[in-house]
Amino acid sequence: MHAVPKHLPSTNANSTLRGRSAQEDPWWVRWGLISLSVLVLFVLVILPISNVFYHAFSSGIGTYFKNLTDRETMHAIKLTLFVVPIAVLANVIFGVAAAWVITRFRFPGRTLLTTIIDLPFAISPVVVGLMFVMLFANHGVFGGWLQANGLKILFNWPGIALATTFVTLPFVARELIPVMEAIGADEEVAAISLGANGWQMFWRVSLPNMKWGLLYGIILCNARAMGEYGAVYVVSGRIINKTETLPIRVNTLFEGGSSETYAASFAAASLLTLLALVTLFIKIALERKTQTDLREAAKIHQIE
Repeated sequence: MHAVPKHLPSTNANSTLRGRSAQEDPWWVRWGLISLSVLVLFVLVILPISNVFYHAFSSGIGTYFKNLTDRETMHAIKLTLFVVPIAVLANVIFGVAAAWVITRFRFPGRTLLTTIIDLPFAISPVVVGLMFVMLFANHGVFGGWLQANGLKILFNWPGIALATTFVTLPFVARELIPVMEAIGADEEVAAISLGANGWQMFWRVSLPNMKWGLLYGIILCNARAMGEYGAVYVVSGRIINKTETLPIRVNTLFEGGSSETYAASFAAASLLTLLALVTLFIKIALERKTQTDLREAAKIHQIE
């Protein structure tokens, strides 16, 4: 084997230089991609959001709050704030149970169950609404039984809650499954071996370990539920002062045809946008907190 002459760079140095060169694209490629990304974000995200707030406040701050406190809009806000927690709570219960079953047990059909959890992501929300109509309409599968017992699902808040729960179903489970897979079951087994019962193990070991993933899933689920339109549009009947949620109210006002309803629709849309921005900031804070916890856990692991 021939030695590398002293006046030539070493093999390792050559490899480092080649790796660095491969990572350093020409300036026009880097700045071209950066400019393209900024342009796309500006045109598709920043400009539309800014436009919403511009039209919302175009008639003055007094008119803005008057539009938001309109009787029909307030009812839509209250109905949205009533239905969304129901959907989020249902998702938390289902998400924790599904993630627990998938990550802690091995059984036939486990892969199929994981796939079915993702199904709501693939189905159009309008189709979801039609599915519930076929189930709960007067001539649907459960229509006769519901009528006989004086129950009403469609064109009522239970139908809105069901449709919202369906379209948001994967969010919590999908956040918890990788977290629980990464944590493993060692600490839970140790807790049981030390005498803890199932609830003590869950509240004192499992829940603290999965808390950030669970909270992250709740935030995403809440954001999606707040803005759900297609499925709710079908099952709610869009009855003013009864089954209009905030996204439906935005559309009703926008189709009003006058400058007043036009401004009111943007005021309601700005409220939805604000909720989305708050969700985004909470998500960023949680991501930083999670990264900090992971770094501290890695340091502790290295010390041990």
